[in-house]
Amino acid sequence: MTLPLPTNTFKTALHNGQSQIGCWVGLANSNVAEALAGCGFDWLLIDGEHAPNDPRTVLDQLRAIAPYNVQAVVRPVQGDVALVKQYLDVGAQTLLIPMVDTAEQAELMVRATRYAPDGIRGMGAALARASRWNQIPDYVHHANTQICLLVQAETTLALQNLKSIAQVDGVDGVFFGPADLSASMGYRGQPNHPDVQKAMLNGISTVRAAGKAAGILMTDKKLAQMYLDAGAQFVAVGVDTTLLVRSATDLAAHFKSANTNMVNQNSAPDSTY
Repeated sequence: MTLPLPTNTFKTALHNGQSQIGCWVGLANSNVAEALAGCGFDWLLIDGEHAPNDPRTVLDQLRAIAPYNVQAVVRPVQGDVALVKQYLDVGAQTLLIPMVDTAEQAELMVRATRYAPDGIRGMGAALARASRWNQIPDYVHHANTQICLLVQAETTLALQNLKSIAQVDGVDGVFFGPADLSASMGYRGQPNHPDVQKAMLNGISTVRAAGKAAGILMTDKKLAQMYLDAGAQFVAVGVDTTLLVRSATDLAAHFKSANTNMVNQNSAPDSTY
């Protein structure tokens, strides 16, 4: 039996100039990932940097997402060559690498995601889900074409080197991290500070001028649309943990408030005598 190499529709959409709307998945649970996979997003970010994920939990979530019309993007804890190899082998086709400050770092990640002679990705497809354990014919000859590499610019140093980072051949997109960037700029906890917004808008313009896709995480609907209008192509507009906590908090507050008012009314002194 032979199987086809999965097409990276996320990469294709970016190269065609199409906007891709995503959601952050940080609960490290395959049921959560599958539930979100049916919600209509174009991509889901499985977070291994700030969420308690490892290659095994990422594998579970990749399997949960696979039957749905949504693409998985995996973020490792750091841009480590060996770790990149593991995530690619379990089936990730799109990686988001955090804290890329220089073109040299970006170039290393490009090589880490490609088989030789184009790169340094370790051979071992027979053991890998990525090749469906050698059931995808000539996987090692075609895998490079479906890899999508996104790098994060989230420091002032990255902004200084942004043009050269964006021009690295093999980098498909540059993602701006408002939280870390704002801290690096001296505005810790203020991701929507005007200076931070200006830096990211200028950054989006620089990335697009290099012919690459720009992305951002922004849960404020108006600001997310502003960045889309400015040319950002892959925008995450929600975070699973935030969606759950906010919805649950609002629901609890609604009924707690209603019942508190009822108790106050029932306990009010009778003034009719």
